[in-house]
Amino acid sequence: MDSENNHLNLEDIARLSGVSRSTVSRVINDHPNVSQRTRERVMQVIKKYNFQPNAVARALVTQRSRVIGILVPHIITEVFTEPFFAMLIQGITLKANQLDYGVTLGLTSHTDNTNTIHRLINDPLLDGFIVAEASISPEFLAQLHRENKRYVLVGRPPISDLPIHYVDVENEQGGYLMTQYLIQKGYCRIAFMPGRITLTSSIDRQAGYERAMAEAGLPPIITPAGNFTKEGGYLVAKQILSQKVEAIFCASDMMAIGAAEAIKEQGLSIPEDIAIAGFDDASIAANFQPPLTTVRQDVLTSGATAAEILIEHIIENSSDTVIQKILPVSLIVRESA
Repeated sequence: MDSENNHLNLEDIARLSGVSRSTVSRVINDHPNVSQRTRERVMQVIKKYNFQPNAVARALVTQRSRVIGILVPHIITEVFTEPFFAMLIQGITLKANQLDYGVTLGLTSHTDNTNTIHRLINDPLLDGFIVAEASISPEFLAQLHRENKRYVLVGRPPISDLPIHYVDVENEQGGYLMTQYLIQKGYCRIAFMPGRITLTSSIDRQAGYERAMAEAGLPPIITPAGNFTKEGGYLVAKQILSQKVEAIFCASDMMAIGAAEAIKEQGLSIPEDIAIAGFDDASIAANFQPPLTTVRQDVLTSGATAAEILIEHIIENSSDTVIQKILPVSLIVRESA
């Protein structure tokens, strides 16, 4: 294709098709008031010259760009090392593409990086966005609601008095199931390692742990937060091994793997000396030695569900119905506990 074809505009397509500029615009925007014969003639020219309408101009006309954003307010280095974010972004992108939407990614190193966040959410070429972590401040969520932004959270929001679309998993039930399993295995001194105390996922998993411990009449042992990282799990485990715990239940698989490395460094065996369990069932869990007992959440489905809710919200252009989906989790028993 000649390079000059890449610079065709609506007037050129209209001239080559023998129709008016407004007719070409109606064809591009799928307007019904165009005859099938005319529509086919214009589309033949568009395909022949590989014409791509200007995205900004099209968005101004249709009020839709068919592009959504993914906002990840997280430490950037961890986004590329945490299996959770890779799977979530994949799930969002696959579903968006299936529904004929494109995706753009916005990363911020801190949740209070307001310049980056505001630039993404106010981008005129985005029809809406998904916040890939429910760590946004309540004040910021309230602002999004006041400005009538189209967005979906991944994770239960920290406030419940606003009509917020979100997708989450049964975090509390997952924490309960794992702790109950460890108790049934005969462990009594079971420690729980939170992820981040500001995240509702960690809060809910801890609540499930505490409920199971209370039902069994056992005292809870809450460690410092491991920040959902392998390094965090390693450092916290080193601090608590002197407390003679029998099992450590971590709020994520990456923390569990870090904790397991600290246990092995002390010459202790898993699970003979200390049992270890995680949450997520990340791809690394089954291949770790010993294979990790964990709670499985389907992160791909969480991402796909978030994209589906957002795009449905965009198409219907209505805020009357609030969609809040809680996806199931399941216990995965392997050799570490």
